[in-house]
Amino acid sequence: MKLFERLWTVVTRVLDIATLFTFSDGALQTPLLENSPVVLDRPRGPIFKPPGGRPVGDGSNFVCDYSSMTGWRPCSTPNDRGCWLTKGEGGKFDINTDYEAVAPRGILRQYTLTVTKGSINGDGLEFPQAKMFNATYPGPWLQACWGDVVEITVINRLPFNGTSIHWHGIRQNQTMHMDGVNGITQCPIAPRDTFVYKWNATQYGSTWYHSHYSLQYADGMVGPITIHGPSSYPFDEAAEIPLLMTDWGHNSAFDAIYSGLENPSILLNGRGNVTRFSGVPAQLPIPQPYRITFEKRRYPRPKRYLLRLINTSFDTTFVFSIDNHNLTVIGADFVPIHSYSNTSVLIGIRQRYHVIVEANPIANGSQPIPPDGNFWMRTYVAQCANTANFPKGYELSGILRYDSSSTAMPTSTPWNGMSLACSDETYSSLKPVLKWRVGSPSNGNTGEEHDVVFNPTAKPFPLARFSLELPSSSTFNPLRIDYSDPTFLHLNNTGSWPSQWVIVPENYKSTDWVYMVLAGDRRNGNRTIGAHPIHLHGHDFAVLQQTEGQSFDITKLNLKLDNPPRRDVVLLPRNGFVIIAFKTDNPGSWLLHCHIARHSSEGLAMQILERRDDANNIWPFNDSPPIARARKLCVNWNKWHSDCRNYWPGGDAGCERNKSSVFAFQDDSGI
Repeated sequence: MKLFERLWTVVTRVLDIATLFTFSDGALQTPLLENSPVVLDRPRGPIFKPPGGRPVGDGSNFVCDYSSMTGWRPCSTPNDRGCWLTKGEGGKFDINTDYEAVAPRGILRQYTLTVTKGSINGDGLEFPQAKMFNATYPGPWLQACWGDVVEITVINRLPFNGTSIHWHGIRQNQTMHMDGVNGITQCPIAPRDTFVYKWNATQYGSTWYHSHYSLQYADGMVGPITIHGPSSYPFDEAAEIPLLMTDWGHNSAFDAIYSGLENPSILLNGRGNVTRFSGVPAQLPIPQPYRITFEKRRYPRPKRYLLRLINTSFDTTFVFSIDNHNLTVIGADFVPIHSYSNTSVLIGIRQRYHVIVEANPIANGSQPIPPDGNFWMRTYVAQCANTANFPKGYELSGILRYDSSSTAMPTSTPWNGMSLACSDETYSSLKPVLKWRVGSPSNGNTGEEHDVVFNPTAKPFPLARFSLELPSSSTFNPLRIDYSDPTFLHLNNTGSWPSQWVIVPENYKSTDWVYMVLAGDRRNGNRTIGAHPIHLHGHDFAVLQQTEGQSFDITKLNLKLDNPPRRDVVLLPRNGFVIIAFKTDNPGSWLLHCHIARHSSEGLAMQILERRDDANNIWPFNDSPPIARARKLCVNWNKWHSDCRNYWPGGDAGCERNKSSVFAFQDDSGI
């Protein structure tokens, strides 16, 4: 069977070159290879504005283009957003389509992102060390439609930093080299260099892009992505562009890792109020709170609006709510779910939720409906950290208005009894529409076990504090990548690996399942510091069990195998454990890490090297254009990196600083 799988990988690679995007209707999910035709001649199929498109403003002219799909037509309506494209009796793409296997045939979407240094006034205090995409914060909204191919040219014009850009949650099916993790899938893009990313939009929903170069994203290098497609609940229109929420400081994240965020605040789509959060007098005009506007109507029913919520924080889990309005949750990360309603939703770092809000305010006991039709949107800090000393009203972050001409501050009051507990959304509520049945583990009775170990004294590198270890191990081995030597250039390695790359081989078949138990430090009483948002690249994973306040015990498991929740970021509960499962159907090396920026920087990560032989067959070292491009990128990086005058703060001072320590340039994990 192993030999057959290798042969099949080679055969399908040859066939893909000849057949990619040549099917008459839907396209099978295949790798992006050289010179693949994407847009066919003779437009014949539907072109339409997607239901989640922006009604007015920048990006409102965006359309889905399926002009190569003869005879198809859009079928999404305000009362049925589950249908996307139909061909009558000839087929349908909808909410029940297995998007990991098939997708419509879209077009090539091309974007350019230029990374520059700048200054941001997000909250009344200047942040002069910002790093931004196209001189904006957040970065430009990238839109695509289900089945498109997305190509992004990234130009690095930072003076002292390399960069690499990760497209969070994108499946990257057989496109490991496009995942954007320096030290694993590529070298960093050196200053004055350029790199082109290209990937298939096989999923649909909301996500974001960000730098994966150490802590760089927290200095401003983030932006939203929407892949338009079906939804599991009816709505009329999108309320606005995706809502990015973050904690914010006024010192660089490269300093904040040592000293914390200075004069912190909370931003919603780049706007906050430092005085409200920290009590610090503003030195610049405080931006007006971010606002959305609803239309009030009674007939035939109140309008329903789609909100796309994304947590891009450095260190903070949020609880989001809108006064006097319920939230109907319809999607978690990239997974459409059966709807459920609540007054709030907890959003871990890097998690995303699609919610529907009805333009019909609710009076609830001590919560009257304000007559002026203005309501606060609130982003509370969840109790993963001490919130006792936060000032009253710190959570006021945005405004929902029913009168677009109003400038009044809302007088609405918050929902009563909202939980701020540091826990994921209720496990049983997250029911995927497209069902999975998880098979038995191929890697042991319960899979592999890894504990989060905290050790602030060992210091294999200056910022090392966390690692993932086997429960029986006495070692402390936090991940630290080598910018100049990415794993992608070693897929032909049949020997051992550098220990600090923390590579875990998973050499199974494409239909096999791998289980992983992630737990607190059992050597030290099962303790964890808060809840850890764990992200796996290259996969959605099934969450088989998630238990808080209880040690992992193999005799007391209650695994859900029939349509369990699935997503790409899950909270490892405080002093508990989580069991995830994924199918080994995507060859390559995939990063698994905590998405608290500090913890990633401090080593809380590992690489899952999936089907190395098959990955090497897809990208043979001496006969692969992606390998050749990666090597060229590394040549440019190494040339820049070999001259210490390029190091911050530049010139001779950069060289003097570099002499102080072998870790002067890279004092952390690098991711």
